[in-house]
Amino acid sequence: MWSRWPTRSRGASTPNQAGASLLEASHLCDAGTSIGDIARQTGFGPRSIRKWLKFTAPPERRATAPKPCSPNHFIDYLSRRWAEGCVRGRELLYEIKLRGYTGSFSHLERLLAKWRRANDCKVVTSPPIYEPRIAPTTMAVSCAVDPATGWSISPIVAASLCIKPRGLLTPRQAAKVDALKSASPDFTAMRRLAMRFRGILRSKDLQKFGVWLDDAQQSGIYAMQRFVRTVRRDLDAVTNALTEGWSNGQTEGQINRLKTLKRAMYGRAGAELLRARMLPLHLPTQHG
Repeated sequence: MWSRWPTRSRGASTPNQAGASLLEASHLCDAGTSIGDIARQTGFGPRSIRKWLKFTAPPERRATAPKPCSPNHFIDYLSRRWAEGCVRGRELLYEIKLRGYTGSFSHLERLLAKWRRANDCKVVTSPPIYEPRIAPTTMAVSCAVDPATGWSISPIVAASLCIKPRGLLTPRQAAKVDALKSASPDFTAMRRLAMRFRGILRSKDLQKFGVWLDDAQQSGIYAMQRFVRTVRRDLDAVTNALTEGWSNGQTEGQINRLKTLKRAMYGRAGAELLRARMLPLHLPTQHG
């Protein structure tokens, strides 16, 4: 209880130390010590000590009312929707925005993450809309342990191993993959789908690609289902990427080159020097 008293003006450096100092102040006051001596011994201000000694128990801290930028402002609505089975952050974000929420998605996800851990629920956080990817974002890989170190395998490592063929794995990586497969059936299913997708890209088989889209959609893995929805929004472009020999690699390479030059000379020159460095130099032809 004493640790809930207001923080000190000087002296104690932690809440527990502050509580001990306040308890000491109460004992000193009972022993007849003056306020000034108590202040010098405990490190608290005399005015604070006079006010606190009037209480028989530490006063409760009053929390400020949550604002519309905080998910706690909509805690009743979120709790009701969570109990109804709506556990997807993006969907809940859309609903509370219609009710005046002005905060960010990450702020809401911090609140929902506590509920998921409390309910031992599968994480269903969705990746950004502009970044469809094959990643084990819905897999409970935290319980998978690296046999070599005894440490938990991180989701980032699991994502990289999910899309790497067995023949390219080092012995240590292969051991991690086996541990992930044993710990998570979702990882096994996602890796199987990822390997099939890799083979389809290399074989350019459109018939197999259509079957793969259906299987991924029916896999029950949210990240794969979202990836399939994103692919089907622009299915013609993906199909052309499988069948045509053309690529936008040259364009992306030039964009990367332009950004590299711009960042290297940031703050040193203007557009003219950037243009001179970016465009090839055409020298006049000299005839002998």
